[in-house]
Amino acid sequence: MKEYFLQVNGATLWVSEQGFGFPVILISGGPGCYNYLEPVAALINDMVHTICFDPRRCGRSSLTPPYDLQTAITDLDSLRKILCIEKWVVLGHSWGADVALAYALTYPTCTRGIIYLCGRGLQNDNDWKDAYRRGRDAGVEIVPDFAYPINMEVNKVGNHSFQAFIKQPLLWKQVSTLMAPMLAVVGSEDIRPCWPVEQITNLMPEARFEIIKGAGHYLWLTHSSQLRLILRDFREFHVV
Repeated sequence: MKEYFLQVNGATLWVSEQGFGFPVILISGGPGCYNYLEPVAALINDMVHTICFDPRRCGRSSLTPPYDLQTAITDLDSLRKILCIEKWVVLGHSWGADVALAYALTYPTCTRGIIYLCGRGLQNDNDWKDAYRRGRDAGVEIVPDFAYPINMEVNKVGNHSFQAFIKQPLLWKQVSTLMAPMLAVVGSEDIRPCWPVEQITNLMPEARFEIIKGAGHYLWLTHSSQLRLILRDFREFHVV
């Protein structure tokens, strides 16, 4: 694995690369989390070129503001340009999945495909939040051992800007016309309801929806073999 720091859109971001082949950028959740997706990269980096990074003010990256969704999208595309990548697959987990989708909507010509792992969907539903909080408070979720704590300032700003993003009048129309292939994967035991993800995949022309039975939010912790097979079957990984 190659690790280094890059000046990206005015911030200093920690970046790592592994593997060879078509480029795939991995986007962690939160908002406010450092890169915890190395285990996911390891499932596919013998067939693709994986790129991981810490978002600004998270993990090893600089404290440089702002921390809103639009800046996260701009940082991604600035990183793509710096790395001289024409098109890539955007793979996100949780909040990162929603960032990946927002990126694809903003830069469709630079997006070869989307992998949407346990995303939250384009919603602000109170029933969804209540179901999540009940599961969280019950302590039933298996989580990774995070090397860095979540940055709550980034979390607050990112979530606030996401609420503005999902209120765009033409958002669902844009989703329905997005031609990038998308693979959406959820766990049947995730404390976050999966219906928002199903809504998106049923609307997109080139989307596929998969449920891993028995898996929670962090799919790779308990069901890495199943996730590995599903990811490696993503059609864009086999297009020359």
